[in-house]
Amino acid sequence: MTPMEVNNFSDPSGQWKDSLQPALVFSFLIIICLEACIWVRSHGQRRSPPGPFQWPFVGNALQLGQLPHLTFCKMAKKYGNIFQIRLGTRNIVVLNGESTIREALVKHSTEFAGRPNFTSFRIISGGKSIAFGGYSALWKAHKKIAHSTLRSFSTINTKTQKLFGHHVVSEAKDLIQVFLRLSSHDQYFDPSNECNVASANVICALCFGKRYSHDDLEFKAMVGRNDKFGQTVGAGSLVDIMPWLKAFPNPVRSLYQSFKDLNVEFFDFVKDKVTQHRQTYNPEVTRDMSDAFINHIEHGAGAVDGLTKDYVEVTVTDILGAGQDTNSTALSWIILLLVKYPDIQIKLQEEIDLVVGPNRLPCADDKIHLPYLQAFIYETLRYTSFVPVTIPHATTCDVVIDGFYIPKDTVVFVNQWSVNHDKSKWINPEVFEPGRFLDEDGTLDKNAAYSVMIFSMGKRRCIGEQLSMLQNFLFTAVLLQQCSFHAKPKEMPTMACVYSLSLKPLPYRISVTARQGQQARDVPA
Repeated sequence: MTPMEVNNFSDPSGQWKDSLQPALVFSFLIIICLEACIWVRSHGQRRSPPGPFQWPFVGNALQLGQLPHLTFCKMAKKYGNIFQIRLGTRNIVVLNGESTIREALVKHSTEFAGRPNFTSFRIISGGKSIAFGGYSALWKAHKKIAHSTLRSFSTINTKTQKLFGHHVVSEAKDLIQVFLRLSSHDQYFDPSNECNVASANVICALCFGKRYSHDDLEFKAMVGRNDKFGQTVGAGSLVDIMPWLKAFPNPVRSLYQSFKDLNVEFFDFVKDKVTQHRQTYNPEVTRDMSDAFINHIEHGAGAVDGLTKDYVEVTVTDILGAGQDTNSTALSWIILLLVKYPDIQIKLQEEIDLVVGPNRLPCADDKIHLPYLQAFIYETLRYTSFVPVTIPHATTCDVVIDGFYIPKDTVVFVNQWSVNHDKSKWINPEVFEPGRFLDEDGTLDKNAAYSVMIFSMGKRRCIGEQLSMLQNFLFTAVLLQQCSFHAKPKEMPTMACVYSLSLKPLPYRISVTARQGQQARDVPA
């Protein structure tokens, strides 16, 4: 062994130091890279949605204007389809565009199935409402029973569906007589009140097996109560986001008290009717929806799932309140569009004359044979988008969507208007064109119809969708078969609207004439 070799063997520090330094540097770099990856991954998942500057106390409330859905569309162009605003004390995530909304409400349906813990939501039916109640096992059982019951009243060729169709057609016939009388006394009139009454009567007949005279005091009080509810619901929303408004006298606090009182009065009205049904209940006979809910909730699956008997009143209240407002609003828009586009009205009448003829009234079975009428209704829903933003959602747990982290209990607004007026999805969405819903062979394009977003989607999709669509169809078909609608010269209705529970057209005036050769027949049993 040479001296050099002996020296290195006995004191190898030189070689060890030479190899240690690169190893330490390499290990350090590895650790830095790992830390960087972990930081990027964790912070990437917790990246909050962007949004506009938030002012103290009010946040972005003053920026929204009277039609917030249009403001949301403008904000989406700047910040993307997911952005965040602040209203009062609450952070709000706003979802726009079909792909983003579908990812949230369908792909992540459970995560977005909650409702905010709003004061106003707890007031409505004591927080047990299907529409406004929180997401839970009890809520799921409640919704399942309500949905299956409603579906039985809208499924073609069932006894309950024929009963519902009978109610709608009967009411349409009475509505025609009222329209013709108003046209003869005062040639032009605003149809909105009569649409409210007709829709309320259909829902009352569905829920209680009874329709009312238009002059019935109890019925007029119920309709008026629902109208006032729409006028005061905004006060409940303001208190939800700015609870300090309840602390001192102000106009919002007064309206909020009215909102609370109206909820109590409306629930008491329903409770009285349901109590009468319990006293005459026969499990062998389903007279109406109250009977159906008593059967399912008190004597069927609901009792097993833990639903108490007051859920009958809660369910009927949901259907009565929501059904009256949305269906009356839809009918008001339908009539407005008929007078605004008389050439479309004539084309619809020609289709009805060809398929149904003059010797009987339209029925649910005619729906599949009247594709242009169906297309007209879908285009009305898309074009008006009269439910532009859904009832607020809330996240049930932390969730990541489109790369943005949204924590549990975040309030979420879903902008349906952005879907129905998306220029990348619809050709000239600002134009009213029913033909966009027809295939080349003239049949209904079901894919296009499915793309219209008015009833939301996912776990919070409206359970009354099928019933509502059937009612819209039957009202429109009967009215057009029997009547023609005319705008007042030089007062052509506009699409201007006001926001309450839904987008409602501003008052407009029409006249109605009976069509020659048409005569309203008796409603088939």
